Amino acid sequence: MALSELYLSKLAEVERRYRELSEQLSDPNLLADRERYARLAREHAELEPVVEAYREYRRILKELAENKELLEEADEELRELAREEIKQLEERLESLEQEIPILLLPKDPNDEKSVILEIRAGAGGEEAALFAADLLRMYTRYAERRGWKMEILSANETGLGGFKEVILRIDGKGAYSRLKYESGVHRVQRIPVTESGGRIHTSTVTVAVLPEADEVEVEIRPEELRIETMRASGHGGQHVNRTESAVRITHLPTGITVYCANERSQHQNRATAMKILRARLYEMALREQQEKIQAERRSQVGTGERSERIRTYNFPQNRVTDHRIGLTLYRLEEVLDGDLDEILDALITHFRTEALKQEEEALLREAA
Repeated sequence: MALSELYLSKLAEVERRYRELSEQLSDPNLLADRERYARLAREHAELEPVVEAYREYRRILKELAENKELLEEADEELRELAREEIKQLEERLESLEQEIPILLLPKDPNDEKSVILEIRAGAGGEEAALFAADLLRMYTRYAERRGWKMEILSANETGLGGFKEVILRIDGKGAYSRLKYESGVHRVQRIPVTESGGRIHTSTVTVAVLPEADEVEVEIRPEELRIETMRASGHGGQHVNRTESAVRITHLPTGITVYCANERSQHQNRATAMKILRARLYEMALREQQEKIQAERRSQVGTGERSERIRTYNFPQNRVTDHRIGLTLYRLEEVLDGDLDEILDALITHFRTEALKQEEEALLREAA
């Protein structure tokens, strides 16, 4: 399907901006303003893949027209060469017609960031806490498969090896782009270890995926914080309860509270708590921004509302179902071992398709 006039107009606009940026960046006087140079260079780099694809698209259209003219030639060998060339060009053209609209989608500035991932036991008591431990292992194994680094920032364990809450940091290029659709309520259906009657129970765990925020992105004033120190409680080894190493930080304007007792020193726990607080404040700011966009124009796709039940893990049927896209897999054990790519790829494709529909609607409104 050929690109519509709306897309071609948008591409021409992007190419004009790209040429304008190229001229500005070639000006030696611009080097004196490093901040502006960096900003323009970043925009230039973001537009380059779109412009390259658009220029290849036009080149292929031109070569197709030239080869179709050769079909009128008397020489059969020449016509056969033209037919082969046309077939290859049409295949590449079809590929570009699918790639270009995706390239034109607004970029999520957080996609390349590392992740703060929070897992909390919901309804279901100890069984929910045990499933929180299962999800922790699932994401840990997935991070290992991708070659990402992972560290637990905070954990509230239960006596049977579950977690009331566990917060981890996953450090890797594109981690947020792969995991951002995991935010929501994860439901498990199975016979609990603690159940003697063999009945299937339903429990829930909440997952929140936050892009890690840099200090420059979130300003936190010292006077906005209430910082308390205390002795750590619960499981954790012989150092627990010996010193006041645990830290609780409350952000007074929002009421957000972060507790951290995983590290041995107060200084380390404070640094970790600030990292978690910064990510939560950043996510709050993003959510407010998205709500404004939704009110004025359209909602951004895939924000992962936490109130929604997004996935069910059914042990008796060896089944995993993602309710947002209607995807069901009958290989629960592999999924819980970190084999998540089939689900994540399907989610990314789905939300990208939704975003394309919204982008086309926006282009139509702009053209009206």
